[in-house]
Amino acid sequence: MIVLPVSFLVPGTARAVIARLDVPLSFWGGYSAEAGIVIDRTHPDCGRRLAGTIVAMREARGSSSASSTLVEAARIGTAPAAIILERRDPILTIGSLVAADLYGVDIPIALLDAIYWPQLGDGRTASLDGPGSQILVED
Repeated sequence: MIVLPVSFLVPGTARAVIARLDVPLSFWGGYSAEAGIVIDRTHPDCGRRLAGTIVAMREARGSSSASSTLVEAARIGTAPAAIILERRDPILTIGSLVAADLYGVDIPIALLDAIYWPQLGDGRTASLDGPGSQILVED
């Protein structure tokens, strides 16, 4: 088990498989809230299911409407279980906060320092502990 220190933009807990994206994704136009998959045809992970995973991407890309896509995905049950970022993203943070307020769906968002990024292996299971400040990555 690897323990990685994080800070939370939106606290919460989650345990799921890591879906590591090496290219930033815009939830607006790049993610289907209906299907829970990447739909941006130019993205290397096009077709990949992100619903219920811990999405790990260094930064998000896109417009302010990305928050509404995240909220809609939360409403219909196709949102990621959590999001790990290296760079702050106020738009996804707003989407997560609104999803919790409107629908009671928690989507924790954590910041992980760049030096720990290589330890977030795609397909590994991880747990976020929002009251604490850590991610546990299973071997």
